[in-house]
Amino acid sequence: MAALPTDRLGFLLSFRGELTGARIRAALGVAGLHPRNAMTLMQLAPGATSQRELAVAMEIDPSQLVAILNELEAAGLAERRRDPADRRRHIVEITPAGAAALERVDEAVREAERELFGDLTETEQALLRGLLNRVVVDPAVHECGE
Repeated sequence: MAALPTDRLGFLLSFRGELTGARIRAALGVAGLHPRNAMTLMQLAPGATSQRELAVAMEIDPSQLVAILNELEAAGLAERRRDPADRRRHIVEITPAGAAALERVDEAVREAERELFGDLTETEQALLRGLLNRVVVDPAVHECGE
């Protein structure tokens, strides 16, 4: 007898992931952001960083980051400037408008997560987070739609 899709972890994770992704994208709509743009703003929220360090933290190719930063700069949500200590290096920083958009996103995503994970205890959520972080996915091998 063939396995049901819900018996296969890959199918189950893919299906639940698509539904979860759709809910999170809807939440991000409050600020008109794509997930990759919101994730970039989240990375920038603690403070300015170099463009290279940002690409490493986000585990994306630097050329992909350039496209994301171009979108964020065009929207006035982030800005790049040359590092005065090293003119070859770009410093990236969230703008006040970006911080305001991120506040709206945080609130909307928090509500979406309450809906999605409300039946899980804090301990179960921590366990799920830990398990998902251990799923082997190489971003360089698997192209993501967002």
